[in-house]
Amino acid sequence: MENKKTALITGVRNDRSIAFAVAKKLHEMDYNLAISYTAETKEDVLFQLQRHGMSDALTAEVDIRNEQQVSIFCAAIADKFGSIDYVLHAVAYGSPKVLCTKAPFSQEDPPGYIDIPLDDLVEAIDIGAYSLLRLVRAALPYLGKNASVLTTTYNASQRVLPAYAGMAMVKACLENCMKYLAWSLGSTGHRVNAVSPGLLMTTSAAAIKGVRSMRKQSSEISPLGNIALTDVAEAAAYFLSDASKKVTGNIHYIDGGLNIMGGA
Repeated sequence: MENKKTALITGVRNDRSIAFAVAKKLHEMDYNLAISYTAETKEDVLFQLQRHGMSDALTAEVDIRNEQQVSIFCAAIADKFGSIDYVLHAVAYGSPKVLCTKAPFSQEDPPGYIDIPLDDLVEAIDIGAYSLLRLVRAALPYLGKNASVLTTTYNASQRVLPAYAGMAMVKACLENCMKYLAWSLGSTGHRVNAVSPGLLMTTSAAAIKGVRSMRKQSSEISPLGNIALTDVAEAAAYFLSDASKKVTGNIHYIDGGLNIMGGA
């Protein structure tokens, strides 16, 4: 009997997270799941796992910026399950200054795009883009045959969406990292891809100014209308399975066709 596949999942915050929707789908596919969380999200993540009948046997608090913590977690996964077959990178963060929005309870006016502070941008790139390299570097010694790495991006990397501001630079950097990793890992038989979902009402999206108006507009423009978390999970399941074993370096849009449109 073939051994169960093992997936390492980062970026779960709550039941509205893309990462959690993917975790639920992989749970239905009978994968072993190893899920990381932060100190801030721990309580909610463990509650949601219990609520949905998902094992918390291998969960850990991991700071994606801390290579030692990431490496220890990957080693623990391999020790328990033998190898890591699939990796989901779904981590991002941008301060209000990166998003050019006013911070909660702050009287300070937000910066304009041209004045985004370098330190804030570097932090956002570290967490949302460079962390993909860090995660793959830590997981690489334990990756199984035909392992698949998947990250999550957004079309603001390709088009100007003013409300996304500095986070668009982060996603552009992430997509470049993904493509070069796909090339770098090709000789080992591992693949690296990205999914680019349309706008969803996740906790992270709530920080984007005018997000509800943006989602309403996308529903009117997209040929197939807006998407749901389950649509992203279904697409991710393809990339995090052997069905995509010859697919690498791709950015796969799940946005109802919004990315092809020039206007209403």
